[in-house]
Amino acid sequence: MRITDIQRCEVRPGRLVEWTLSPETVAAAAGLPDDSRPPSYIQESHIRTARSVRQDGLFVPTWIGTAFDLAGPVDLDLLQECLRAWTVRHETLRSGFRWTGASGDELRRFTLDAADVSLRRETVGDFSDADELTRHLQHRFDTVADALRWPNLIYTAVVRDDSASVYMAFDHSNVDAYSLHGIAAEIEELYTAGQEGRGPVVRTPAASYIDFCEIERADADRVDDGHETVARWREFIRRCDGTLPGFPVDLGLEPGGPLPRQRMLSEPLADADTAAAFETYCRPYGGSLVGLLAATALIVHELGGQSVYRTVVPFHTRVKSRWSDSVGWYVGGAPIEVPVAETPDLPSTLRAVRAELQANRPMSRMPLARVLRLLGTDFRPTSPDLYSIVSFVDARGIPGAARWAEQRAYGLLRVSYGDQVCVWVNRVHDGLWLAARYPDTDVAGKNLRLYVERLRDLMTATAR
Repeated sequence: MRITDIQRCEVRPGRLVEWTLSPETVAAAAGLPDDSRPPSYIQESHIRTARSVRQDGLFVPTWIGTAFDLAGPVDLDLLQECLRAWTVRHETLRSGFRWTGASGDELRRFTLDAADVSLRRETVGDFSDADELTRHLQHRFDTVADALRWPNLIYTAVVRDDSASVYMAFDHSNVDAYSLHGIAAEIEELYTAGQEGRGPVVRTPAASYIDFCEIERADADRVDDGHETVARWREFIRRCDGTLPGFPVDLGLEPGGPLPRQRMLSEPLADADTAAAFETYCRPYGGSLVGLLAATALIVHELGGQSVYRTVVPFHTRVKSRWSDSVGWYVGGAPIEVPVAETPDLPSTLRAVRAELQANRPMSRMPLARVLRLLGTDFRPTSPDLYSIVSFVDARGIPGAARWAEQRAYGLLRVSYGDQVCVWVNRVHDGLWLAARYPDTDVAGKNLRLYVERLRDLMTATAR
């Protein structure tokens, strides 16, 4: 699935319809007792960061979403049934948080029963101008899919005679990028079954992300500051001058300046043949992720001059198959350090990255927010991103991936404010797709363009 923002996902005119959780559902939630299952560390960190940034006077939308088409004249009643059935299948989407305690600083969960969830549909109106429709969608998603409110999800459809484009947005606390990849196929399966008169597709409830949160948090809370993972993070942060690593090239930022606006870069990185050849070249060292990180290490050394490339590599935490089709935020991070001054060529850098990943990937199962708490390190959250990332996902095996181009399917990111660089590379059937958000400065724009061009050149060279 190609990752981009709402401005670049082929929004076309039509009649806009939207669904939100109904007033009856919201009222039912208000009267619920606390759910004893806690937020995950990553959920709590996300919500507390959003509150801290908001208290500093800046509204930073952090929703993520998906877009895809359904063919033919669309039955809105049936689509609504499908959206509700999909929503209640994933327990985290009917769960939220509220601030409690004497100081109002304790985050407690509440969770609705599936039977108490219903959607309200509203026809917003006809839009003949795609840009105006895009602006409206972004504003609605910013307003509704907000970390500091509940409900914080919204579904829309732009309806035309021959098709409908579905846009769904969620606060990040309940959904990760992998979750987004499966939505188009699940909704289309439910919709097609209804169209063909097979009745609703009866699918067992997906494994609950809320149950995962409880298990992961209990495991993390058993760890103390003497644990090996905590000690290794302590040393890594010390070598990063007491913080977490950024993207090691000049971004043109003023030290201590306000949080800058960001820009989006979203484009093909390599065609299918080049992607396959790059994978073949890197396979003896561990595959395309190792190759992407090694290439990045060499390129940022060239652009920025640092002798060691340090970064935090995101990994999914769906370590058991039961979580594979569960919607949630199953992401952890592992630190790596690549001594690029000592690895002047690609093969030696590949070997160094492989060794770091093999040694450190298990560290991603320990939530970083728990580690930082144990370290007593107060990285006061002033930015939605604690550190820069370079992420790789081979998405070709995800159900429905072969139809993404036909469905005009996208994963959507909100680009607003931030002082970090986040890069996502997805392997899809037609090659490699790159998306990045970065500070909106001339220097950052120039260096990100150089990074992408050199990455493309390096991949093409290995393919030869």
